[in-house]
Amino acid sequence: MSALVIAKLRSPVVLVHGLLGFGRVQVAGRTVATYFPGIDRALEEAGNRILVPSLSPTGGTADRAQQLRDFLLQHSPNEPVHLLAHSMGGLDSRYMISKLGMADHVLTLTTLGTPHRGTAFADWGIQRLERLVKPVLDFLCMPTQAFYDLTRAKCATFNSDVADAPKVRYFSVAGRHDGTFYNPEWLLPYSIVKQAEGENDGIVSVESARYGEELEVWEGDHLSLVNWLHPLGTHRGLWRDPRPRYAKIMRRLADLGY
Repeated sequence: MSALVIAKLRSPVVLVHGLLGFGRVQVAGRTVATYFPGIDRALEEAGNRILVPSLSPTGGTADRAQQLRDFLLQHSPNEPVHLLAHSMGGLDSRYMISKLGMADHVLTLTTLGTPHRGTAFADWGIQRLERLVKPVLDFLCMPTQAFYDLTRAKCATFNSDVADAPKVRYFSVAGRHDGTFYNPEWLLPYSIVKQAEGENDGIVSVESARYGEELEVWEGDHLSLVNWLHPLGTHRGLWRDPRPRYAKIMRRLADLGY
């Protein structure tokens, strides 16, 4: 079967965004931007029912998990779902499944660049930037718990407290960035995580992203996992059609009988 053929699953697929993310931006009833550009459309064109929640951009894991639960019970109350969750969205999903009584409502969770063991960049940010950033977010009445929930110490506590559900299948994807100067916006976090944890996508190490039954490693930075393209990417030959990668995820689930 062609790598571009995306399987149609029997149950809905939920795309869960990460820190500072959003679901879909609509103007006059038309979608003008999505957190998963091109991915949601490709999955829908294959006949899949796609659900895209909007969670608090900077809320803590517990709050975002509650928002995700409320969304699922509203939009798919009687049908279990598959979760594809980017970055912090994977932690929210795990918390929801384990702590909020949603184990029977989720068939599979595939995390994309999720810092299951935290990230050294969050540690660095709390130490260096907390005094500058937190007062601004407090003034804007924006929550700040998300930044603390992504530290390595906080995630260690999370992992000891949040158990996997026996009937849910867990899979993961990690990104591997090359640290090139062509992507200067990633150099600082990439270097911090590289020194502390090894190979990473510019934010999350491969080992931190490893979770569940199977890990895939995709070449690219943290945002390229969800098809956010760097302006120079096409000129450097870094742009990839997201369909083969996501077709593989969907094919795995279809082959498992979903």
